Parts: sequence; structure tokens; C-alpha cells
Amino acid sequence: MPESTRLYYVYDPMCSWCYAFVNSWTALQRVLPEDVEVVYVLGGLAPDTTEPMPEAMRNMIRQTWRKIEETVPGVHFNFDFWTLNTPVRSTYPACRAVLAAGKQNPAAGVEMLRAIQHAYYQFARNPSLLETLQECAEAIGLNGAAFRSDLTSDNTDAVLHQELQLAAELNAFSFPSLRLMHQGAVYSIAVDYRDHLAMLKEIDAVINGK
Repeated sequence: MPESTRLYYVYDPMCSWCYAFVNSWTALQRVLPEDVEVVYVLGGLAPDTTEPMPEAMRNMIRQTWRKIEETVPGVHFNFDFWTLNTPVRSTYPACRAVLAAGKQNPAAGVEMLRAIQHAYYQFARNPSLLETLQECAEAIGLNGAAFRSDLTSDNTDAVLHQELQLAAELNAFSFPSLRLMHQGAVYSIAVDYRDHLAMLKEIDAVINGK
């Protein structure tokens, strides 16, 4: 197997379906062939805004949460979020937070992703707010001052837009998405929220030329 075999995971920290995918995605990574390099790519659901989320969109997202709870075993949401917060349709700050965390420690990017998901979906905190992201950073042991600086830096924003461009080049416009790059070609791997072995079978088929 060539070293260039990569599995791109395209996601957004505030994507509820990405949260629903955590267990299956974690299980898949455990059984991947060791020469497959996993690469996280931020897709960026919603750009910067301070405008409150329209009521129709709030209802749509609440319905999505209910659908996930009905279809993905073991996934639950804290619906208090909708009464305790003024929701804002902006995920770019959370995306930058993952990058800012990764700048301090490469492993902290995934830790930050999990911290944001838990703050949002379990503790009804608003991850569009910088104060929430700061709390998440400090909860995983990051340097708060460095995180604040990196979160709002031009460099972090530039890296985010590079990742958004890569997601577009991978033709990944819904999240989560999996793309396998093998021998110079890119293959779409069907996301399965319940059976990680189905994804592994598809990946193995590509690698083995079946």
C-alpha cells in the first residue's frame, strides 16, 4: 500500500450529524489499516455573523436532533440549549478554535473538537461565543492567553480558508464526509452511523482494487 493513502474526515465542530458519528468514526479509526493516514478537514457550515438564528432554522435543527436521537443509538442532545441561549448560525469561530488548539499541541485539535461538542450538545453552551470556546480551551489544559491570540489571528483564519478550499476540492459539501485518496484518485466512502465495519469494507475494497 503506498504511503499516500489518506482518509479525509471532513466535518464541522457544530454539525449535529458529526456529533452523531463520533462512536462509529472512533471505532473505524481503531481498525483502519495502519498505513492509512487520517486527515481532519474543516468544512465550515456557516460563516461569521452575529445575527440571531431565524426561528425556522431553529425548528429545523431541533427536528434534526430528534431525528438523530431516533436513528443513532446512544446519541442524546440537551434541548435546554434552545431556551438558555440566543442561537447564532455561525460555526467559523468554533472551526478556528480547533485550529488554535492544534497550534499549541497537534493532539489538542481533536480534544477541542470533543470539548466543543460536549459544551454544545450536553451542557447547552453556545459555541458561537468566544467565551464558550475559551472555557473549552482551558478545560482541556490549553494556555488561555495563547489560545485567545491564536483564535482571532489572521493566520488562523487563513488556515481555515485553506481547509475550506480542500473540502471543496474533495467535493465534500455535507458533513460528515469521508474521502479516501488512494494512488492519486479520490473515492467517496459512505458514512455509516451504526456500522463502522461497513465503511472499513468499502475502504479495503478500494485499497485492494476490488
